[in-house]
Amino acid sequence: MGKRGPAGKPTALRVLHGDRKDRINTDEPQPAAGDVEPPAWLGDAAVEVWDTLAGDLQGQGVLTAWDVEAFANWCDAVARRRDAAAHIEDEGAVVELPVFNKNGDLVGHRRAKSPWLLALDAADAQVQRYGARFGLTPSDRAQLKVARPETPGGAERLLS
Repeated sequence: MGKRGPAGKPTALRVLHGDRKDRINTDEPQPAAGDVEPPAWLGDAAVEVWDTLAGDLQGQGVLTAWDVEAFANWCDAVARRRDAAAHIEDEGAVVELPVFNKNGDLVGHRRAKSPWLLALDAADAQVQRYGARFGLTPSDRAQLKVARPETPGGAERLLS
């Protein structure tokens, strides 16, 4: 059976929140610093999404080399969601589907939800799930605290 309850807070958040020392994992593995590149399997539309946000997320310390696959999945889901939304815009949410009898003869048409709505719903779910891991929605972002570099003031600024 899996763990119960809400997902645990990352160690960095525990330190920032001032959690008790016995609740802070001091032996948490840390990814090596370095550039984060999109994987080769990522499609062109998803790479555009990657290029839009990856640099900023990496600068904030949210995207590391260990997060590449999860972030790539989010970018792919965003691209698939955009594609499905474009098809729905072109074809409509309700489409005419052919109806065949048991002999395979066309006997009419029926109105039904577009199959692209299923693709849109699935992509939406993935965008929400993966986006939450990176603080990409306002409510998830409100839960994150990022240490900001202190700006030197006065004499320190002149000496730097």
